[in-house]
Formats: sequence, C-alpha cells, structure tokens
Amino acid sequence: MTGAQPKAVRLIVAISSRALFDLSESHRVFETEGVDAYRAYQVAHENDILEPGVAFPLVRKLISLNTALGERGRVEVILLSRNSSDTGLRVLTSAHRHGLDITRAAFTGGASPYRYVAAFGAHLFLSADPNDVRLALSAGCAAATVRSAASTAAAVGDPQVRIAFDGDAVLFSDDAERLYREEGLAVFNASETASAYEPLPGGPFKGFLVAIHQLQNLFPAEAAPLRTALVTARGAPSHERVVRTLRAWDIRIDEALFLGGLAKSSFLEAFDADIFFDDQEIHCDEARRHVATGHVPHGVANEAAK
Repeated sequence: MTGAQPKAVRLIVAISSRALFDLSESHRVFETEGVDAYRAYQVAHENDILEPGVAFPLVRKLISLNTALGERGRVEVILLSRNSSDTGLRVLTSAHRHGLDITRAAFTGGASPYRYVAAFGAHLFLSADPNDVRLALSAGCAAATVRSAASTAAAVGDPQVRIAFDGDAVLFSDDAERLYREEGLAVFNASETASAYEPLPGGPFKGFLVAIHQLQNLFPAEAAPLRTALVTARGAPSHERVVRTLRAWDIRIDEALFLGGLAKSSFLEAFDADIFFDDQEIHCDEARRHVATGHVPHGVANEAAK
C-alpha cells in the first residue's frame, strides 16, 4: 500500500476585469448612463479587443511561468468579474486573443466577486475596486487594489517575475506599525530590539509569499523564475526581528532593502518590480510612477479611511 501523493505546488491568482484590461471607456458608460447602456455598449463592442490594463504584464508573465515549470496550470490566473456572463464575453474573448491561457472565470452580475477568491483557492486577488479588496481582506484573503504605473504597455524582455512587498501590515501584522504610530520611533526601536528573537505575526500576504516560495523551491536559487524583495522603511536596529522572522518561517526573500525612512520608488525601479504591495497610500502613489502597485488597505494606516 502506497502513501498519499504529495500535493502539487501551485500558485493561483484571481483578477478583476478592470485590473486586467483597460475598461475605462465602458466603465464611464456604466457610471454615467447606467447598467442597460453599459450592457448595450459591451455587446456592440464585443468583437473589439480590449487594450492591456495595469496588471496585464504581470499576468502574462505569471502564465508564462508554466513553460518553465513544464506543466500547464501550475500557475493559474482566474477572472473574477462583476460583469454578467453576457457583458463578460468581451473580456474572455480579449484574454484569449491576447494569448492568455485563462479558462476559469466567475461573472457575478454586479455582486462583489470576493466570495469566490477562497472558493477557487486563490492565493491573491487583484482588483480595481477598493470595496471588493476590503471584503476579500476581511475574509482572510490576500488582496490589493491595483494602481496604474506610468505605462501599462505589456513588458518584454526578462521573463522573470519580480514581486516586491512592504513589511508591516503586508507580510507581517501591523502590531509594530501601530506601536510606532502611538509611541514614536524610540519606543518602536526599543520594542523591536527587545523582541528580536520573537517572530512577527503573519500579515495578509504571508500565504501568498509562502506559495511563491514553494514554487521557487522547485528551481535552483540562481535559476528561479520568480524573484522577491522586501522593501521596507525599517532600518537598524529593527531589521533584526524581520530577518529572524523570515528565518523562523523558513522563507527565502531574495532581496531585503531596509531603507530607514528613504522613499521607496527609486529602489523599486532599480529592482524592476512587476508589482509592489504596500499598505500606505502615500507610498503607493509614489511607487506607481515607476512600477505597477497594489494598495493593501489593511492595518492601522487604513483605519481612518474605512
């Protein structure tokens, strides 16, 4: 009698239609003229292929990872859309015409699709709708509101996927960030130094990072098709707890940038990030000038905005 076979390592990303494609014109029709006019517009233009949106280059590179993995579907992108199946036809047709291997989708007819993030087993949900993102985060799913970069043209060249993360309130909980805001830098540094050997609690993107790490482990470290970076405002001495936390999680971060309060945007550009995730809107607004950015509306920095 043989034992159970190990579960195949997979990475599943759910994405909204407005994050994947440029739907600005049809969305304008929806907001100004209503649902019926929107449906008529989409049906009338369903043979017009949509232009790439902010997350299109990332999605194309993610799907292309299956070539390196030698197995279709090991990395999967699922479309979650507020469109009906009727109005969503244009979206799936556009995906296939652009060569995107997307076979699974949920069209919810105006309802929030966040409930299907967990049902599909997705490790990440990217959307242009902040409310859907908040609902997904509240349900325990990693989610971010995509912010457009200076250019949404599909990138060519290096096929390696490069993903950058902020630390507190993204990979880690917001406990330390909350202390910093309430008590100041000196108390924060003293607390982090005293807790250097105590791993930080996980944040909403820990599971997504774990899934990436599992894929990376299928390759030699120098040849992995995904590369990660931690880009944090932390500096010494608070860096030590972060390093020890990742060690305790048994997760490799390829690059760790402890900026000690410096602006992140030029470092993200140097890393050549395909996307960067941060909980603070001010950092996202700066980063989006250089790279595609996902705002994670989680933690103390976003409590006033709820």
